[in-house]
Amino acid sequence: MAGEDQNPYAGRWVARVRGQIVAQGGTPEQVRRAARSTRYKETLEIVFMPTYESLTFSSLVESVRAVLPDNLTIYLVGGAVRDAMLGRVSHDLDFALSRNGIRTAKRVANALKADFYPLDPERDTGRVIVLAEDGTRTFMDFATFRGPDLEADLIGRDFTINAIAMDLHSRELHDPLGGVVDLKDKRLRACSPSAFNDDPVRILRGVRQAAGFGFRLQAETRQGMKAAAGQLGNVSPERLRDELFRILEGPQPAACLRALDELGALHNILPELSALKGVEQPAPHVSEVWTHTLSAVQHLESILVALTPDYHPEESAEDLFNGLLVLRLGRYRRKLAEYFGTPLNVNRSIRGLLFLTVLYHDAGKPFCRTIDEHGQMRFLGHDQCGAELADERARQLSLSNDEIEHMEIVIRNHMRIHYLADRLVKEKKAPSRRAIYRFFRDVGQAGIDLVLLGLADCRATYEQSLSQETWSAYLDVCRTLLENWWEKPQESIAPPALINGNDLMKIFGISSGPKLGELLEAVREAQATGKVGTRTEALELVRAMVK
Repeated sequence: MAGEDQNPYAGRWVARVRGQIVAQGGTPEQVRRAARSTRYKETLEIVFMPTYESLTFSSLVESVRAVLPDNLTIYLVGGAVRDAMLGRVSHDLDFALSRNGIRTAKRVANALKADFYPLDPERDTGRVIVLAEDGTRTFMDFATFRGPDLEADLIGRDFTINAIAMDLHSRELHDPLGGVVDLKDKRLRACSPSAFNDDPVRILRGVRQAAGFGFRLQAETRQGMKAAAGQLGNVSPERLRDELFRILEGPQPAACLRALDELGALHNILPELSALKGVEQPAPHVSEVWTHTLSAVQHLESILVALTPDYHPEESAEDLFNGLLVLRLGRYRRKLAEYFGTPLNVNRSIRGLLFLTVLYHDAGKPFCRTIDEHGQMRFLGHDQCGAELADERARQLSLSNDEIEHMEIVIRNHMRIHYLADRLVKEKKAPSRRAIYRFFRDVGQAGIDLVLLGLADCRATYEQSLSQETWSAYLDVCRTLLENWWEKPQESIAPPALINGNDLMKIFGISSGPKLGELLEAVREAQATGKVGTRTEALELVRAMVK
């Protein structure tokens, strides 16, 4: 933990009698109660023991303090305090005060010339949104206590590490539940036995934070999660979606999903995935469908890490296949970063959507499993069935139409990378210009997701049995596709039009309709494959097709 203190009382309140510490606690009230049990007749001095190293916060914390009067008691609570104690700077700031949450938020917004809206009028909570020059947004919520006082408010929160408050003016900490000790011990502990019954979505939040901080779940907390897992069905789909995407966008998504499954929670969030368990697959698959799916998620995370702009080559030294990945596709790091930086929905990332897509890429297999006359197991049509299942679940989660369409395209076409790589291995035939054109004609920019899913799917299919020859074939196919998409789009993806519909109607007397579209598409494909390069050649092709 950042600023690890040599003083055992640092960040705590203590009671002193004639200079001797007789009790300690997380709040002045706790210390006073503890000291009075043994020193009820003596005069107590209640003081806060400052931390050894001052905590670092976003500069906006100081801006807020500066615009509020000194006699207003207000606390910075939750994640911002926790992150500061871990040496991180949070850009989501939560403030708690005894009253006038919305009025205080308006005052801060006016002073900072920021946006404001009443987030929850019933609970007197207002939100301030500060937009930085680089386009990043900081959310600041101002809420009245959820209870009669600060201590009650903190006890009603999710985990002890999020139930630490700092007085904005004095910088004194209030830690009634021992969250600071839990931070030091890397332990995630619920604030109360009813924490998950009060709000079941905290189960997802706990799994995410345990993975994100590298903390272990306390045994009683884990049991509380299991007991409340069945209540996730009562949570609004939108809240489930938001917490699920935070997991998929964060570290160790595969481990988080596995933990949710072990807690009995995943079935209540993504019920279609339960059918994947125990569905065996023929070679070259080395595991059943559910294990394969989680492995694909894990390999995708490893692939994305290796292809980030700030990646260090030594990080893949122990993984030959990721080393080859970096050699073949490393030049597209910046392009990939730009792609993932442009979401289909402002509230969710393409990265999170891709992980959700990977979870459903084989979701149709349990419903398409057949055995032919030769005893061969097949999953014909599982890509189409999986796309339909993903569509239904995405609508239940209230994803946008753009996100749903994107998911469907990727799942419906996810076998194409495998077909191209298999052809390269068995027939030594690289993707033709026609295949490249038709691939991107059908999938557009979702082809980038298909490349990444194809690579992760390959790793999860073969695992330790993957040969360097097969992996090299996949990398060659994916490099060819990305090269054409990013480096030669006008040549092989979307060549400039040589003729248009008006030309065909005027020269050949073709009326508007499907036939006209078919002829124009044939010309575009001929351009992309190098068979047509001029307007005259385009017209000759149409003339031959019309005859």
